Amino acid sequence: MVRSLIRGGQITGSTAGMCMDFQQANLVVVPASCADDFEAFSLRNSRACPLLERSSPGAPHVQIASGADIRTDVPRYRVFENGEVKHEPHDACSYWRDDAVAFLLGCSFGFEQALTGAGIPLRHLEAGRVVPMYVTNIDCTPAGAFAGPLVVTLRPVPEPLVVRATELTGQLTWSHGAPVHIGDETAIGIEDLGRPDFGDPPVFIPGDVPVFWACGVTPQLALAAARPPYAITHYPGHMFITDLPVGLDPLAVSDESENR
Repeated sequence: MVRSLIRGGQITGSTAGMCMDFQQANLVVVPASCADDFEAFSLRNSRACPLLERSSPGAPHVQIASGADIRTDVPRYRVFENGEVKHEPHDACSYWRDDAVAFLLGCSFGFEQALTGAGIPLRHLEAGRVVPMYVTNIDCTPAGAFAGPLVVTLRPVPEPLVVRATELTGQLTWSHGAPVHIGDETAIGIEDLGRPDFGDPPVFIPGDVPVFWACGVTPQLALAAARPPYAITHYPGHMFITDLPVGLDPLAVSDESENR
């Protein structure tokens, strides 16, 4: 239903807080000539890029989202040419190519229901904001021409609940897993929490601790380094919603589909 609304243009903003029982996904589309290197980059940096599915060349459909169309079912896209963002459309049909290979990567929105269910507040949702994202000084492991720094999301967590938040998210590896850093942001190269590189500024309540998770925007910086002739991604915070229940191994869905 939500994908249909996105496809019809009724939803054009962030998907934060939507369909919280289902895994949301970051999208990266590259030419087939670059696909093996990008898959290797994802596997080597699985905290930031938990690989849910790789499509066949030219196919805009995937197994973990029945009836979906990669070209239309994201609220907003980014289109890259030689590593630079050139367009940010709400429909990517006119940019699709016959050799396009799509990758769906797990998103931290997938663990947010687990946090709220445990009584851990999500300040960005309470304020109606997009989760803040920051470029860090942590280098990813390169693969071919794909390389670059790790991007993280920030969620302020009340200090007594930090351990519980870490335990819960650590069980959800397809949603980036446990935090990569807790506390002093300068230790990972972030100079000003009030000025995120993507998303909206964070909201802190006295007693909150900054908690950082790996982020699926990381590949967008790797595209800038690799400079493929074209690429398509989601716009930060505007995700692809799958049929995969949060916490379920995507390989189980693939096996079930093959056995039908």
